[in-house]
Formats: sequence, structure tokens, C-alpha cells
Amino acid sequence: MNRQFAAMRLPTGRRRDDALLRAAETSSEELLARLRTTRNGLSAREAALRLRHVGLNRIARERRPNMLRELAGRAKNPLNALLLSLALASYALGDVRAAIVIAAMVALSVGLAFVQEHRSNEAAAKLQAMVRTHASVRRPGAHTADGFVEEPVERLAPGDILRLSAGDMIPADLRLIDAKDLFVNQSALTGESMPVEKTAQPAPARDPFEAKNLALMGANVVSGYATAVVVETGRRTLFGAMADEIAGPRVETSFDRGVTRFTLLMIAFMTVMAPAVFVINGATKGDWLQAMLFAVSVAVGLTPEMLPMIVTVNLAKGAIAISRKKVIVKRLNAIQNFGAMDVLCTDKTGTLTQDRIILKRCLDIFGEDSARVLELAFLNSHFQSGLKNLLDRAVLEHHELAHALRPDHAFEKIDEIPFDFERRRLSVVVRRDDGPHLLICKGAVEELFAASSRYETESGCGALDAAHLDAARRETDELNGDGFRVVAVAYKELPQEQAVFSTADERELILVGYIAFLDPPKDSAAGAIAALAGAGVAVKILTGDNDAVTRKVCKDVGLAVDRVALGAEVEQASDAELDALAEKTVVFAKLSPPQKARVIDALHRGGHVVGYLGDGINDGPALKAADVGISVDTAVDIAKESADIILLEKSLSVLGDGVLEGRKVFANIVKYIKMGASSNFGNMFSVLGASAFLPFLPMTPIQVLTNNLLYDISQSAIPTDTVDAEYLAAPRRWDIDNIAKFVLCIGPISSIFDYATFGLMIFAFGALADPALFQTGWFVESLLTQTLVIHVIRTARMPFLQSRASDALMLTTLVVCLVGASLPFTPIAGVFGFTPLPPLYWPAIFGFLFCYAMLAQLAKSWFARRWGM
Repeated sequence: MNRQFAAMRLPTGRRRDDALLRAAETSSEELLARLRTTRNGLSAREAALRLRHVGLNRIARERRPNMLRELAGRAKNPLNALLLSLALASYALGDVRAAIVIAAMVALSVGLAFVQEHRSNEAAAKLQAMVRTHASVRRPGAHTADGFVEEPVERLAPGDILRLSAGDMIPADLRLIDAKDLFVNQSALTGESMPVEKTAQPAPARDPFEAKNLALMGANVVSGYATAVVVETGRRTLFGAMADEIAGPRVETSFDRGVTRFTLLMIAFMTVMAPAVFVINGATKGDWLQAMLFAVSVAVGLTPEMLPMIVTVNLAKGAIAISRKKVIVKRLNAIQNFGAMDVLCTDKTGTLTQDRIILKRCLDIFGEDSARVLELAFLNSHFQSGLKNLLDRAVLEHHELAHALRPDHAFEKIDEIPFDFERRRLSVVVRRDDGPHLLICKGAVEELFAASSRYETESGCGALDAAHLDAARRETDELNGDGFRVVAVAYKELPQEQAVFSTADERELILVGYIAFLDPPKDSAAGAIAALAGAGVAVKILTGDNDAVTRKVCKDVGLAVDRVALGAEVEQASDAELDALAEKTVVFAKLSPPQKARVIDALHRGGHVVGYLGDGINDGPALKAADVGISVDTAVDIAKESADIILLEKSLSVLGDGVLEGRKVFANIVKYIKMGASSNFGNMFSVLGASAFLPFLPMTPIQVLTNNLLYDISQSAIPTDTVDAEYLAAPRRWDIDNIAKFVLCIGPISSIFDYATFGLMIFAFGALADPALFQTGWFVESLLTQTLVIHVIRTARMPFLQSRASDALMLTTLVVCLVGASLPFTPIAGVFGFTPLPPLYWPAIFGFLFCYAMLAQLAKSWFARRWGM
């Protein structure tokens, strides 16, 4: 059987499109026969056999890379390519030792980045296993009322029968066999921003994307429901074939652009310096080969070869740190964006509240308790096939009604009019044994008031007039003011012979009353909001709920609310007006999904870095619009797919930890950039000056490279470094102007002491006649000053006394200093061209180091007061 099944599979390209187009124009029954399945679906055994043949339902970019691919990913970097080119140049010029040292630098950078990122991937994979997207699959013999069970989407096989409802991601290429008011968002595939209506009728199509009865992987259900059969899975889907194109390049953040700009600046600096050094040394010394080797070594020294490693290790370390708090980072760069975030937008439910909704009141329009309201609400929630939200679950917890009403026996579902964010209501049509069809509608209070013409209470019925509506609104406003979420319930009798139902039937309804829910505020919410505010992150509420409930919850958690902007105001505002509104408003209520995204875009235009926390169908656009999209493991598929970060616990508290980790990451990356740029800027003056007046090279190529390798080792522990509390107190963004000013202020200081060392070696020790002595003396001084200044630059405070580096950074800098100082006295000194230094050299150098540290500290303190660190 599976051999026959394999024969009908179509591999790639045009044949794949043909298979889908044939499925579109084929009747449901004929297609099911071709796929060797039925409306009852595949048995678990048959599905497993097909999976064994076609593979798991994954696309290439979802597959976790193996260790070799991870290593290759770290190695593929322009800086590594440049360094390896320089290593080949050194080898070609006959300097094998230089080539080995350059290769060692590349190995150090790639190796450290690989190890840390692999650890991060391992931690993320363990947590990711806890967050799996599922699909509703029909299995014969399943112990459920409707035969559907939840299966991981990766276990889907061609021929499986699926049920789709609002919020679901389309998990494979599907052919619809039943559909009701199904609207699908396929913008990820076609760029089409508006949802597209899908039907189950067979019809020819020129293109799979245009076929009305195909639902393709990568799209998501906006509203309605459907039953579908799986036609293609994994890499055989259209999405799988075009995954790389669909993914596209990720939009660069200001941090990405800043790092790239710095890298290109250093490379440009190198391309100017290296030829200048080559020409000056060749012209003054006459040995052009040695001049070339020295220029290559200088080029290596000016290359920020550790930058990719520092960035990757910092981001991976941050991801590991917050993974311990059960936070999954889907995209490493989101860690840094956390640190830059200064506005967090979030929905109210489950973030400020306990996400534990309790049905407290069932009232008629006069505020009297009504069992009839609860019965109709129960039938609506029981029979609706869409995504059952927390309100539905709270209604269905009244199990006594299941016994009293016997809905699966006394009623038969005829049809459903799904929820959408325009109507803000959902209706089901049921048939009773003893009467006409009954349309039961449940939804937002304002919308149902507008759609109703009569009311019903236990004492009778009557026409709704303005007085009734005003009284009902006052009652619901009072409930909202007490923190209750209120949903109206109405019904309408329809003729038994009516077979087609639509939104047009939701008029002239009979309003029976409303149900009121309570979602208590979280005890931790007030403290979390205060902590975020203390860290410079403003919290804004973007909710679809009404303003009165939202205002009450915000008051309970200590979030000051001057005014509430409603969705209608957002809709009517121009971009300029919305920019001003978003800046000064804390709470936005009754928002539709596009309006949430529009508010976030307005905050972006105001210069803010915005995070968004959401888990519902209506949060997808906002999650994509935000710099940091955050969701939870219990979210609907589209929310998890859109998010950069997934929380295993929906809490603002853990976000505060993420913000601090992001700022630590940014701080340690900027430390490296400031150190490297300052060192290179100072070395420029020293190398050019020494090359001009010395009759020999100021350092041999192997000495320059060894110096650079040791300095790289000392910096490799920067990702472990501690960060001062005051630096973490405010959002941090890339500021290239501040870095440039810092380099101009601190960089030249090292040249002062380089030239002091030149004078010491020439006039005190006669090194002009002993090139090896001069080169050894400058090698040691250069390494010690570069390594020492790490501790000065890493903090705005007094180093060692007020701010101490991490143990790892202290250890690496100490070891590198000891190795550098002892090399001239070791048996391998001759390999590097070193000679022992005279005893009087050391007191002089320690004096230089002390003066250098003091002068650098004074300059840094002045800079911090003037421009900030």
C-alpha cells in the first residue's frame, strides 16, 4: 500500500503545483479516494507508515542544524575570510609562523562562539520541546465526541483529516472539504494584506494561491471553521519550497547597523593604514618583503576579529540566562532589543490579571438574576466550533447545565456564524425536537444592543426602547466599573425550512440579558509594573476589552490612567494625530488587531523601541509590528509563530529579567568595541611614528601577531563581565557618535606612553643599536597597557575599588599579563625574536602603567560627566 502511495507523490516544482491544482478541481470524494483516505481520517498506524515514507512535516529552516552546520555558520563571516586571506598571504610570503598565529586567532573566535551558541541552542531546544504547535486531527476510534484529537503538526501525514478554526496556523497544504465563513490570511505567501474567503467547492484555478478551496502552509485562519484533507507536507509544500524566499533577510535593527558600521569603519581604517605602513617601512628600511609582512601583521591587528565572537557569545549567554527562567528565545537578536526597549505594550488579560476568568453574574436587562441567560450562553459556547476562549470555558464549567439541557441529545447544531472583529459576536443555529430553529447570539454589549429590537425576562417580553437601553447601559457600566467583563446574550427563532444562514439573520434579535465575568488582578502585577518603570520601560495597555473594565484593572495594579483612547478614535486619527496620542496615552481599549499594530507603528515613529506581549488571535499583527514580539506557550498558533520570545509563564516579572539581560549584553558588546577602537586609534600614531624614525621595524610581524593573539585571549572573557547597576537602570541604544567621541578622547593616551617607552628603550638602554631589545620592550609595554585599560574602560566607576570585573575577566587579563611579561625570559623567546629585558625596565614600565591608568581614568571620568558612558 505504501509503495502505491509513494507512486502518487509528486516531488517538486511544476509537478507540485499541478498536484495542488488537480486537487482544487477534483471533487472531495474523488480526492479522498486518490489520497487513500476517508472523511473519518487515517488510523494512527497508517499515519505512522506514511510518515515513515514522507518524513516529518517540517520545512528546511525549521530543522535544527547539526554541530557541523553550527560550526560552519560561525565560520562564515567576512572578518574570518579577511583574516584567513591574510594568513594565506603570510604563508605565501614565507612567514609560516605568522600564518599559524593568524589561523589561531580565527580558531579562537570561531571556537568560543560555537561553544556558547551550541549551549544556547541546547537550552532552547529543551524548552522548545515544551512548546509544540498542535492540529486537530480526526482518528478512527478516538475517545472523543467528535473523533478529533490533538496531534503535533510535525506528525501530520498526507491523507489526514484536519479541523480548522480561528487562530490556527495552516500546518500543511490542504484541500478544504467543508467550510463555513472561512477567512484566511495568506499575506506571508502572497503579500495580500486582506484576508481571503475560502470555500470547499471544487473549481479550476490557474495558480494554487488563487484556488478558493486550497489552504496553504504558512497562512492562518482569521475567522470561520473548516474541515480539510492534507495533500502535501514538509518540504513538498509550496511554503517548504519557497521557505528561504519567504523568510527573506531579517530587518536590521539599529544595533545590527551600528555593529556593521563599526566593522566596516575598522576595515576601511585598515585598508588605509596597512598600505601606509608598508610604504613608510619599505622606503625607510629598504626591505620590502619585511615591510609587506609587517603591514600584513598591522592589518591583522587593526581587524576587529573578535567582534563576531563577542556579539554571538553575549547574545547566547543572555539566552541561556533567561532560559533558566523558562523563557524561549526564538531569535537571539531579540535579547539585545530587550535592553533597548523603552515601551512595553501588552494586553490586559493574563498579564495584569490572573487569566482565571470566573462567571459571577447572569442578569436580565433589569439587573435581576436569570437562569435563561445562562442556558442560552451555555448552548452557544457548547456548539460553537471556533476557538473556545476563557469566557467560553468559564460558561462551560457549569456542568450541571450539561445534565439539565442534554445539548447533544435535545438539540442538533444546524449552522454557525463565526466570530469576527468587526461584528464582535458569534451565533450558532440549533434545532430543537419540539420547535423552530433557534439562533443564539453572544457578543459585545454595544453590538448586541444595536442588533436587538425586543427584550425577554421571566415576566414576559416587550419592545426595546431608548429607556430600556439606557438602563441596561447604566447597569453594564456599573459592572464594568467594578472590573466585570460583560457579554450580552440574545436569540431569535427562525423557520424550520430555512437552510442557509448568514450575518443578515443577526437582526431583530430578542435580548435576554448579559453574563458578567471577573478576572482578578495578579498580586505580582503592581510590583512588576513598578520594576519596569524603574528600569525606564513604560507599560501601555492595548486591549480589545472595554474602557471601564480596563480602567478598573489598571487602578488595582497601580497603573496611572489619565484617559483611555478607544479604537474609534485611533481609526479616525491621522498618523500625526496618532503619534501624539500614542505618546501621552497609557491605555487603549476596544482596539481591533490592525489598530493595535497602528499604535505600535506610531510609537516607532516617536523613536521608541517597542515590545508587545500577546497570546490571542488579535495579537498577530501587533507581535509582528513590535521590535520584540513576546507570546506564551498557551497562545494560539499565529501568536507563537509571530513572536520572537515565548514565555512558559505569562508574567511581567520575567520580562524585567529579560530587559536587564538585554542591557548586560549590550554593555559588554560596547565594552569590546570601545576597547578595540581606542587601542587601534592609539596604535595608529605609535606605529606610524615609530616606522618613520626607526631604522628597523618597531616590532617584527610575529611579535605583532602574538601581541594581538594574547590581547584577544584577554578579551575573550568580556561576555562574563559584570555590569554596573547604574548602566542597567535605563534603556540602552546604539550611539556611534558617543563611541567616536570616546575613541578620540581615550585612544591617543596610549600613544603618549608608547612614545615614553620608545624614549626609555633608546636613551636609557641604547636599544637603537639593539632592535630585538627595542621590539621586546615595546611588545611588553603595549600588551600590558592594552590589557590594563580593559579594567578602566569597562566601567564608569573607579576600577578595582568601586567596580570589579568578573572573576573570569580578572583571570584572563592576569594570565595574559604574566605570559606577556615572562615570554622574553622563556626558552622559546628566540622563536619570537625576544631578548631578556634589563632589571631597570620594570620599575619604569610599572610607573608608566600607573600614570597611564590614572590619566585614562581622569579622561574617562571627564568624558562620562560630559557625554555619559
